[in-house]
Amino acid sequence: MVKRVQLVLTQDVSKLGKLGDLVDVAPGYARNYLIPQKLATHATPGILKQVERRREQERQRQLELRQQALEQKAALEKVSSLQIAKQVGENEAIFGTVTAQDVADAIKAATGQEVDRRGITLPDINHLGTYKADIKLHSDVTAQLNIEVVAS
Repeated sequence: MVKRVQLVLTQDVSKLGKLGDLVDVAPGYARNYLIPQKLATHATPGILKQVERRREQERQRQLELRQQALEQKAALEKVSSLQIAKQVGENEAIFGTVTAQDVADAIKAATGQEVDRRGITLPDINHLGTYKADIKLHSDVTAQLNIEVVAS
């Protein structure tokens, strides 16, 4: 009696794996659910070669993205600080707050590079002054930038 069956997933399956993953499952789970639903196929030598080729292509793509992120980090760190002008009220308190979109727009104006606003982490900015912003460019590449809030 076979204990486990090796399959290659053709779709993402929650709590099991992602597309292209090689998984070991119980034969009944494979025979009654995964294969009839076309969520997986049997792992043959040809399919295993295709999976390995896809993994290598994905690894190369991730390396290229990381290299681009490192170049972008170097360009961002050349800029010593960004100035963002806001309206000021009493006690140097600004109206509203400085948002990640404000910082992304300032980066685009200063360097001409697009930065995803969702990757920008800011402290609470409610007064004039200088603050540090963390900008996540890749899963393991983060740049730090000084943000200077000035009166408009």
